[in-house]
Amino acid sequence: MTTTKNYFYLNNLLNIPVNGQIQVNRDKEALQDYLKTEIEPRTLNFDSIPSYLNYLVTNQYIDEEILNQYTQGFVEKIFLMVRQQNFHFRSFMGAYKFYAQYAMRTNDGKKFLEGFNDRVVFNALYLGHGSEKLAQMVADEIIHQRYQPATPTFLNSSRKRRGQMVSCFLLDVGDSMLSIGRVINSALQLSRIGGGVGVNLSNIRSAGEPIKDIQNASSGVVPVMKILEDSFSYSNQLGQRNGAGVVYLNVFHPDILAFLATKRENADEKVRVKTLSLGIVVPDKYYELLKTNQPMYLFSPRDVASEYGKPFSYVDITHEYDRLVKNPNVHKTVIKARDLEQEISRLQQESGYPYILNIDTANRDNPVSGRIIMSNLCSEILQPQLPSSLSKDLSYQTVGSDIACNLGSTNIMNMLKSPDFGRSVETAVRALTTVTDTTVIDEVPSVNNGNRQFHTIGLGAMGLHTALALYQIDYGSPEALEFTEAYFIALNYYSLVASNKIARERQETFKDFSKSQYASGQYFNQYTQQEFRFASEKNKEIFSPVGMPSCQDWIQLKAAVMKDGLYHRNRMAVAPNGSISYINETSASLQPITQLVEQRQENKVGSIFYPAPFLSNQTLPYYKVAYDMDQRKIIDTYAVAQKHVDQGMSLTLFMRSVLPTGLYEWKSTDQPKMTTRDLNRLRNYAWTQGIKSLYYVRTFTEDDEIKTANECESCMI
Repeated sequence: MTTTKNYFYLNNLLNIPVNGQIQVNRDKEALQDYLKTEIEPRTLNFDSIPSYLNYLVTNQYIDEEILNQYTQGFVEKIFLMVRQQNFHFRSFMGAYKFYAQYAMRTNDGKKFLEGFNDRVVFNALYLGHGSEKLAQMVADEIIHQRYQPATPTFLNSSRKRRGQMVSCFLLDVGDSMLSIGRVINSALQLSRIGGGVGVNLSNIRSAGEPIKDIQNASSGVVPVMKILEDSFSYSNQLGQRNGAGVVYLNVFHPDILAFLATKRENADEKVRVKTLSLGIVVPDKYYELLKTNQPMYLFSPRDVASEYGKPFSYVDITHEYDRLVKNPNVHKTVIKARDLEQEISRLQQESGYPYILNIDTANRDNPVSGRIIMSNLCSEILQPQLPSSLSKDLSYQTVGSDIACNLGSTNIMNMLKSPDFGRSVETAVRALTTVTDTTVIDEVPSVNNGNRQFHTIGLGAMGLHTALALYQIDYGSPEALEFTEAYFIALNYYSLVASNKIARERQETFKDFSKSQYASGQYFNQYTQQEFRFASEKNKEIFSPVGMPSCQDWIQLKAAVMKDGLYHRNRMAVAPNGSISYINETSASLQPITQLVEQRQENKVGSIFYPAPFLSNQTLPYYKVAYDMDQRKIIDTYAVAQKHVDQGMSLTLFMRSVLPTGLYEWKSTDQPKMTTRDLNRLRNYAWTQGIKSLYYVRTFTEDDEIKTANECESCMI
């Protein structure tokens, strides 16, 4: 006998308007029914905290070593403290996401061993790293949803059987079979223990180039892509992930067209990649060639490396382009830049790929020594790397530095209500620092080396659209842009204060701090020479509790950093915040909402509907959806934040297959369909605005068969 899950039915009613009203109350009913009928009966209960912890330790669910860093009395105290905060999920989706993806279960999967409060405590105990004070601070930030650790950290903290806490990895590949073999092994290992893996292929010689001492020619990057895709699919954490990997290639690599062709829907199965993500590395010279329509030369990576004595990725193509064109020792292929641009846009229409990394923008704004050559699976991690050299037995002659990135996000709305904004940021930085300090990746020495030397973290933000809607500010308006910039100025300042404080406490800075713009003081000129002042009185009032830094504050911080340094080479990055934003009851990242009532397809369940956070008659007019918005408003929003973020940001474009009339001045009313030209213009606009990277292009195709809450004109709540 099967039982009907009433909460799914109630949740689905949310998407069906009645008499011009969105039934938001149905989601609350679904939440209550879900907790009462699905969660409470399946949750193991214990008569005391000690008996609960004893059960978890005895049965190998929780790591006893984490608990033993603290006294039993303190552990009980922090459990009670968190429970007293009276946390409640606000939506069915939030509760469903937590219990489906994060909550610890018995080995047979039938019973739940923790609720949200317990997961918060286990995060606090792990991230506190033995410090009662820090553990309490972390617990306070997470339970009040001012700070949210990224999925790997939130999921794995304190578990006995756990994966790595870091979110993703970045690997460089050299132009040799040794390096290709090593990176495939590294990809297998990292995909097994952690998050997504990014691989830079730009250094590999192109198809047809000669191979030393062998009467044969290279097969280029495409076969390596196929091997990597199979590796990620095989090493997928027992089926929990579906081959999360991305490969990057420079647009001046001769294999660029073959690289893009692997994502075509009609590509031959021998070359088609289905689950592997694609990103392209785009120097400024490419945009110049688009504008002038001059021939575009693609350069042999093998010859470039031979001429310059370093791998292709580490050569500034924009700066060296004319010399490379004239150099007879460098073999070249000629294409039209505009043909390549059309191919990129065509592919983005079909698949959403490739990601775009504006590499010169990233390096121009890079305040530390070294060269950024690639990004990660979500395009927000931008950190310098150093190549490795290998012996014939695959051991390292020289261990370079690759990247492990651990992430966390501040919740903008709740941070603005923090009793101490600076303390909240410091707590988040210290929590991320614990992950960095405790991460050991012995399987991949280059990643381990980079993590040990540079202590990098990625603190970001989510919930911008929700905050703007609650304050009744239109997304993308001048007032909204000022709001966004103010938040990231504050986040940048207080994260620098925290990193400087940690460096002073430990008497340790990141490697090569002395070569950075922080050490010289140059980085701080943008803040010390001109005071940030609010034009909007509303924003001035909103940010009055934050403690916006003055020029004098920046001058004092500059002196402190020049004296004692920074612990973290990289501090900030804005991730997409997919699933975790639902639990925080806020919009994802800095992007607008995608629907008033979002429809998500969940595995084995079907559709689940999620109303925009805090949707009410007051917020409704300010929740204009991303697909109906001029995408330049999104780009402008990310651009003002990017000025204060040392790494990158996951910026998604949301396009309708038929564009709303009047949205773009270059579109005629008789040709409303999205074209490659529209994407060309938007990508070029993003580059001119200083955007370092573009993530997906998502295309929405209309479906008029069913009348839903999202098509309900003049709807009320």
